[in-house]
Amino acid sequence: MIEVDKNTFEAEVLQAEGYVLVDYFGDGCVPCAALMPHVHAIADKYEDQMKFCSLNTTKARRLAIGQKVLGLPTITIYKDGAKVDELVKEDATADSVLAMVEKYVTVK
Repeated sequence: MIEVDKNTFEAEVLQAEGYVLVDYFGDGCVPCAALMPHVHAIADKYEDQMKFCSLNTTKARRLAIGQKVLGLPTITIYKDGAKVDELVKEDATADSVLAMVEKYVTVK
């Protein structure tokens, strides 16, 4: 899982080809911390089919707002730089993130 910041987000996410999942989290966000190990496990399973990134919104607030991330945790999938799917707050569960990823990858 690639940790991106305001300097690397555009190259790693918006200019990437194919699907990219971004886990938006914040310092002190308890639901984010609880979800993160599940997202990392999903990333380990599907990293050959989709790029996985995480962004700490505490350190990149303007970038998060620019991406219309207004609640945490937010899990977003981009395709060729365009947002195609998103889970926010209580909708972002381990099961829902897995289901969302599996919509865009070939399940093995």
